[in-house]
Amino acid sequence: MREAIRLATLASAEGEVPVGAVVVREGAIVGRGFNRPIGTHDPTAHAEIQALRAAGEALGNYRLPGCDLYVTLEPCAMCAGAIQHARIRRVVFGAADPKTGACGSVINLFGVRQLSPHTMAVGGVLADDCAAPLKRFFADRRAQRRG
Repeated sequence: MREAIRLATLASAEGEVPVGAVVVREGAIVGRGFNRPIGTHDPTAHAEIQALRAAGEALGNYRLPGCDLYVTLEPCAMCAGAIQHARIRRVVFGAADPKTGACGSVINLFGVRQLSPHTMAVGGVLADDCAAPLKRFFADRRAQRRG
């Protein structure tokens, strides 16, 4: 998770929402990503998608069984769908997302039995460390709008 937090700072430095993600297989990072939708003009360029793409490239497969994904913010529905399609075993996220979280905050797509395979989700890991850059980012945005 610490590497995902480091990647979130890269997103922030580029003016993106500070979210970072890593895909881990057998204890080694095989994919890294951070939010890039603003800079790339790509609504799918979330940290999780970037990390899944990098892992798929590194492993030579679009399916990533036996891999875990660590992400600083609870995945949205788009990312949760991609995570399931990639056959990610487990998602570990830091901060919950009460507006768009698809791992239990708004909806739990991983708990829908008709959608298989099933990914396990664990939330709240280093939650304060993951939430702090997000809170700063949005506070700065609000201050810019006022000033």
